[in-house]
Amino acid sequence: MKAGVDRRAFMAAMVAGLVTAPLAARAQPSAVKVVKVGVLRAAPDGGPFRQYFESFHQALRENGFVEGKNLKLEYRVRAGSAEDVADAAAELMRLDMDVVVAFGSPAVRAATGATRSTPIVALDLESDPIAEGFVTGLAYPGGNVTGLFLDLPELSGKWIEYLREIVPRLSRIATIWDPATPPNLLRGAEAAARTAGVEFFSLEARVPGDFTAAFRSAISRRAGAMLVLPSPATSSARRQIIEMEAKQRIPTIMPFAEFAEEGGLIAYGPDVAGMYRQAADVMMKVLRGQRPADIPIERAARFTLIVNRKTAASLGLTVPRSLLARADKVVE
Repeated sequence: MKAGVDRRAFMAAMVAGLVTAPLAARAQPSAVKVVKVGVLRAAPDGGPFRQYFESFHQALRENGFVEGKNLKLEYRVRAGSAEDVADAAAELMRLDMDVVVAFGSPAVRAATGATRSTPIVALDLESDPIAEGFVTGLAYPGGNVTGLFLDLPELSGKWIEYLREIVPRLSRIATIWDPATPPNLLRGAEAAARTAGVEFFSLEARVPGDFTAAFRSAISRRAGAMLVLPSPATSSARRQIIEMEAKQRIPTIMPFAEFAEEGGLIAYGPDVAGMYRQAADVMMKVLRGQRPADIPIERAARFTLIVNRKTAASLGLTVPRSLLARADKVVE
């Protein structure tokens, strides 16, 4: 008798389970949507990029996007030719990205060449976005590209102003620039030097060996100071440039804060880590449904001046008090 009761109870439980199982299945939460973000950069995967990119990554986490949970990042970092970068951009488009974040003008150029529909968030310290055809306007970009661009010609004047303050009787400035980037900042520097009455000449550098040759050429042509324009290549070569400045004893300015913090003479430029956070914020607008065409182009929110007094002393220079008073940071 007891066995019969147990059997009836067992069968009832089975029937109940069969009835409720579909209901339980329907009650399960739907699958989490995974956002696919392509990351494109046309430079070696080194230098301060990893540090900067962590700022971008942290901003995404703060907005609830966690890699491996609801976020998939596809990295394409290329240090080769423009064709290599274009191939990497095409790879990302074939993977059907929700948005592509392009770091540096070569990457932005490659991404825009690969698609006119996938949203592109640019972080470009070298280009004039309108002149390059990336957007039709700053307030309303008008296409599939938005993001952050430096493109402030007056920066060239500030770089030369600071060099003239720290180097007495400066009459000749050499400028290193990467010809893979647009020439707008180079032209701005040339115009600023002309206005200041300083002789100016430019030296090309794309790969590590070019920087050594550029410094040697600057010395042979009796340059009194060196200006290094921003590009992915010059950012990656930062430590080499610091070493060449010390070896050739030529006062040098770069736009990257790490340059002066790690031993270079002087740095003035945007808070790049902050720009990476801004890029993440722009990307969030795209993911929330705004069209890139309607998201205004942004500039850097903050600029910093950093002076290394120890390096100045090693080069036989005395930093004017007026310049020290304006510095955001002085490295002793």
